[in-house]
Amino acid sequence: MAPPEAAPSAANGTEPSLAPTVLEARGVGKRFPGVVALDDVSFTLRAGETHALVGENGAGKSTLIKVLTGVHRPDSGALLLSDRPVHFSRPFEAQQAGISTIYQEVNLVPLMSVARNIFLGREPRTRLRLIDFSRMHAEAATLLDGFGVRVDPRRPLHTLGIGAQQMVALARAVSVRADVVVMDEPTSSLEPREVETLFRVIGDLRRQNIAVVYVSHRMDELYRICDRVTVLRDGRHIHTGDLAALDRMQLVSMMLGRELSEVRRHGTTSFAAEGHDIARKPVLTATGMVRRHQLDDISLELHPGEVLGLGGLLGSGRSETAKALAGALPLEAGRIAVGGAPLERFSSASAIRAGISLLPEDRKAEGIVPGLSVRENIVLAALPRLSRAGIVSRAQQDRVVDIFMKRLRIKASSPEQKVGELSGGNQQKVLLARWLCLEPKVLLLDEPTRGIDVGAKAEVQALIDELAQEGLAVLLISSDIEELVEGSDRIVVLRNGATAGELTGDQVSESELLAVLADHSPDPAPPAAETGATEPTNTEAPATRTVSAGTAVTKTTGTTAHHAHAAQAAHGAEDAEEDLR
Repeated sequence: MAPPEAAPSAANGTEPSLAPTVLEARGVGKRFPGVVALDDVSFTLRAGETHALVGENGAGKSTLIKVLTGVHRPDSGALLLSDRPVHFSRPFEAQQAGISTIYQEVNLVPLMSVARNIFLGREPRTRLRLIDFSRMHAEAATLLDGFGVRVDPRRPLHTLGIGAQQMVALARAVSVRADVVVMDEPTSSLEPREVETLFRVIGDLRRQNIAVVYVSHRMDELYRICDRVTVLRDGRHIHTGDLAALDRMQLVSMMLGRELSEVRRHGTTSFAAEGHDIARKPVLTATGMVRRHQLDDISLELHPGEVLGLGGLLGSGRSETAKALAGALPLEAGRIAVGGAPLERFSSASAIRAGISLLPEDRKAEGIVPGLSVRENIVLAALPRLSRAGIVSRAQQDRVVDIFMKRLRIKASSPEQKVGELSGGNQQKVLLARWLCLEPKVLLLDEPTRGIDVGAKAEVQALIDELAQEGLAVLLISSDIEELVEGSDRIVVLRNGATAGELTGDQVSESELLAVLADHSPDPAPPAAETGATEPTNTEAPATRTVSAGTAVTKTTGTTAHHAHAAQAAHGAEDAEEDLR
């Protein structure tokens, strides 16, 4: 039975099943030293369709896209564009042939203006063959206005936020007047309003009979806008067919290569059903954190063995809070203590020494060093510990790297492979290994599963549970509401840089979280006698309930808790859920 959200996907444009083939790969193979990236892969794209390309990180999606767009030349097989064989030796040739690409990582020129980036290589010219800046700026402004982006086209690109830069990349791709537009994780940096604009643009492309290849790990997006799906696994073609004919569990089963019954049994996240044994005494205490226009008197406690969720919409102050706790964001006021000892002259270095480690939201810009090897990235923060008299022990490095590559199941040809060559999920594991080898007391995770496939996502989620069981204090930030609810023992909800509420025990549910996000107060917690709590309920703050120290907390999902209250907050909660996702 197809999910209801799949129904509208073919509502616009020409019926895809009747449309001619615009792009085809036949038996394509591509090998790199020690790795078979693509093995006899075939792919067919029809005019006017939106075709989902899915698979785990390392399945071959990026390699296939690079073959289709001229970045790589296939070792075997053939490419056909409108039934004519083509051979692309560089991306410019693919673009000239009508194939445009939007990459997950914005690949524009930061120091150039917005307009120059949109028209780079095809600038409008005067009769004297000089660049017609007036015309270029006017056309860029008109184009951006259609995407809801109102910025001065003469402004340098690097002065825009990452979401606005992604919209500029989208505007450039569409303005090329291509027959095929490839979108690789295009919504990873977009706000909900910008996502809706993107979907509207995709609808416009369909009506113009332009084909779209859509790569995303977000199932909601796939079922909303895609007609057909191609599944890759380990560099091989697994399935191509109508997306509406598959439910989500079937699709995940194909991607992972696991039995459908096993996928259904484990559910959509890999967090344990039960909570963790939480110590009574907090390991991290933050009080009165203030930073102008970003944080407004935020206080929180984090206990050993606890996963504390930090919820909120985009711009609510989640990432800023994590960075402040890690010493990466200077505070104007506030106090942070680890193990009861206040930290003076707080900085990133002092936070690391105190046992606080941060996994940043943007692993590309703030995490990995792509030109260094897996080994070098893992031991980067631990070098002072692995050295004597300024000499770093290679044997100790190898021992640490071997331990964490095995524990986190990092897939690489060897520890000397450049980390920039790994899949997104494996890059995330390398970052986790870097901080875990320091044996931190507190681990701050900002969107730890963003942009990674379902298999790697499950492994990271299971690891978070395992670390909490071992006594590590974990702060979890996630825009995935289900992940946040099922992974957290307690949730602090932020709004406009301030604390909007706190959910504990049975209140850790989807309905209660949405209620707080929609500016509704949750129901008062039931008396301790009804819940088995060993500490008294705080009557001065009925929106929260204290977690019993030293006991396991059972987590509930939004499908079973507080239905009546969720109904009262329905309209606001729906808007909040859209923004959160």
